[in-house]
Amino acid sequence: MSPERGEKLKRVLNKRQPDLTLVLENVYDPHNVSAVMRTCESVGIQDLFVLNTMIEPHRRYGGRSSSSAAKWLTVHQYTSVPACVEELRKRGFRIFTTWIGEGAVDLFQMDFTSPIAIVFGNEKFGVSEEIRSLADGNMVIPQVGIIQSLNISVACAVTLYEALRQKRAAAHYENQRLPQTQYDELWKLWSENKENRNTLFEEERR
Repeated sequence: MSPERGEKLKRVLNKRQPDLTLVLENVYDPHNVSAVMRTCESVGIQDLFVLNTMIEPHRRYGGRSSSSAAKWLTVHQYTSVPACVEELRKRGFRIFTTWIGEGAVDLFQMDFTSPIAIVFGNEKFGVSEEIRSLADGNMVIPQVGIIQSLNISVACAVTLYEALRQKRAAAHYENQRLPQTQYDELWKLWSENKENRNTLFEEERR
């Protein structure tokens, strides 16, 4: 590996944000999942949670949509809502679902500078009642058009770039924020340039 490549990998690792994550619940289209992965990687998310309780766990994603982003993410797969929520709580996350309903917080009123996990749901049905009942609240992206919905990959991008804006203002991208153990593990995996980087896709089907 060239010194230039090594420096680039370190710059990327130094900007990873362990206190920001997404949960994709029963997102059917693998191209949607892949597009979300691409945005996650671009804003410094390392851990992504994929929760499938209504559909089979994804085995492949759309390569063109992700631009190989999956290779650089740690993807945790779950088939149980309580198990997924338990793990998020263990990591110290507040959990907000994207749901248009009474009491939902406007995206631009959300605080993304403390640990937060945002749940995006199925393309047709949205997030499940089960995970809403376990969450800390609901979030909504403000819209003024007739069609009160966005494609999931667009909704994720809008949300994550508001998070990036807030976190940049709070200087969250200025210094290493990954725990040292995780930083070292990722550096070893990335610097060895293993073809099987996608083993970061963890088979946590609980």
